[in-house]
Amino acid sequence: MMKSYQITEWCHEIIKSQVQREGIYIDATMGNGYDTAFFCELAGEKGKVFAFDIQELAVERTGKLLEQRGLTARAQLILDSHANMEQYMGGEKADCICFNFGYLPGGDHAMATNPDTSLIAIRAGLDILKEGGLMSLCIYSGGDTGFEERDAILEELRQLDSRRYLVIVNSYYNRGNHPPIPVFILKK
Repeated sequence: MMKSYQITEWCHEIIKSQVQREGIYIDATMGNGYDTAFFCELAGEKGKVFAFDIQELAVERTGKLLEQRGLTARAQLILDSHANMEQYMGGEKADCICFNFGYLPGGDHAMATNPDTSLIAIRAGLDILKEGGLMSLCIYSGGDTGFEERDAILEELRQLDSRRYLVIVNSYYNRGNHPPIPVFILKK
């Protein structure tokens, strides 16, 4: 049977193939909680998950999902901007950090990520990421979210030192309507 290769499932497959289990993970854009739950499964009993969002609705939805799946104890849900993630890490380094840029599915489209805080969060995440760690970015553009954030993120990533980071930008090449862009950054 063919696997689903929607952007989040694709990113999960890559993460599972590259990241150690029972580590420290950050869901920088909690949304509806599916990445947080995925990280909780990877964390097991010994790992930790930090999940961020600025919307109370995202924290509520994620909390309910984790409760349904018996994963509540594995995650710290934080109502704050991903730009502030470093303040919550206590000096710990992350094995993997994931971002979904855009707006909360089923939420207020006027509340979307923006280039200014997103770039700050990516830079903070790269500092927090362990050597050998992976950052996953799902970049949504077009429609409500526009292209400014996409272009700013891609330009920032192009500037990363190739001796310290491997940046892989994927594309859904034969899909129209500005498909999402999955990006992976490996810290060397």
